[in-house]
Amino acid sequence: MKYDVRQLRLISNDRIADGIFDMRLEYGQDDLPVSCGQFAHVYVPGKTLRRPISVCDCSNGELRLVYQVKGEGTRIMSRMQPGGLADVLVPLGNGFDVQKGKKYCLIGGGIGVPPMLFTAKQCDSPLVITGFRDSSLVILQDDFKSAGAETALVTDNGTAGKKGFVTDVLRERIGEIDEVCACGPTPMLKAVADICREYGKPCQISLEERMACGIGACLVCAVKVRKNGEELMQHVCKNGPVFNAEEVVF
Repeated sequence: MKYDVRQLRLISNDRIADGIFDMRLEYGQDDLPVSCGQFAHVYVPGKTLRRPISVCDCSNGELRLVYQVKGEGTRIMSRMQPGGLADVLVPLGNGFDVQKGKKYCLIGGGIGVPPMLFTAKQCDSPLVITGFRDSSLVILQDDFKSAGAETALVTDNGTAGKKGFVTDVLRERIGEIDEVCACGPTPMLKAVADICREYGKPCQISLEERMACGIGACLVCAVKVRKNGEELMQHVCKNGPVFNAEEVVF
């Protein structure tokens, strides 16, 4: 895993939904070898620990991070002004392994939706299923369509798209796809993994855990996996965040 600390100029930092912000950072002509599903660790002024944010997109000289304000750190991030510099450790983690010629179903739940945009851009006309609690949290629908994806939107209460869950659409469409990639809350990931196992479809899932260092040194973000018949602990920041769903012990 090759990463570096970069001082990136903040282009914009706009609110795009209820408590959700779209940060765009300029990396210019330098090579930024980010893979879909990797993340960035952003330094927050006045805080000791960085904040891990999934890469939403990385193209045309811009790094795009879409994040949700959940505490004081991300609240400070939301107040960062264009023109200033952001201290970013990037790229981190292991992302999704996607291949041309396959029909992918990309599933995002809540703030697990942003990393699926960059993933969609690496796929051939994927089906993208996104789920949100309600219409006030819906993001990136036009971006997915511009990326050539077929979109299916669901909300828990039916205020946008269809009422229901991402797993409802997955069951309806799973016969059309070769592989699933998903990111979102753990209960959603478990349900997606169970359906894929039932239908014999490969599934990659991006896990979310609290992180301190982002590089596997602090050992905070441990997750239990099963390899070669044995259970062991690995770390989301270093070994993931993307894992084969069959290996994760929920």
